[in-house]
Amino acid sequence: MPASGKRPAGPFTPLDLQLVLLRRMADHNPGLVEDARHELGVSVAEMREANRRWQAMLRAPHGRSAATRYRSVLGAPESVTARRLGDLDCEARRWPVPLWPDLRFEVLVGANGAVWNEWLVRAPGAPGPELRTVDDLTPWSCTVDEAARAFAPARPLEGSAPTRWGLAFTAPDATGARRQVVAEFTWGLLQRTADRLTG
Repeated sequence: MPASGKRPAGPFTPLDLQLVLLRRMADHNPGLVEDARHELGVSVAEMREANRRWQAMLRAPHGRSAATRYRSVLGAPESVTARRLGDLDCEARRWPVPLWPDLRFEVLVGANGAVWNEWLVRAPGAPGPELRTVDDLTPWSCTVDEAARAFAPARPLEGSAPTRWGLAFTAPDATGARRQVVAEFTWGLLQRTADRLTG
């Protein structure tokens, strides 16, 4: 390894993509990200470099399409499922994510090859969390669709940055009192909750 501590530049790998996911999550949960980084055996410099290279790929004037980029980085999807959203058809392409064995990285690709969405979802057959109260909504415990189903009706909110989503809903706390809650997600995974201000 070079004296800088960085790995030699080479193909962008599934490990690098996991570092990109973590980099965005570090804004809300630096402790969890630090633990995950150690689990992956990489340095802070390597995580920054992976994010820099990813951003460079996104901004390249003649770069590959998003769908092609994911296939080149992650290989062939573990599964490809036809899906219909409203009156539009798309494919849900899913890849395993070693850091989160019970999750899959899902990319929704339209008929024209455009990527509509990219986020983490629960793997088929993997047990989801039991979400009954606000106290169950701990960081990294659930995905957007799981929270939306558990506390329906949930209202989607615009995220504060790309790859971020929000949900507003009412949920009971441990005492049974109903609370107005905002849940924030990064790459589809819960990062934090807060009481929603009203009035």
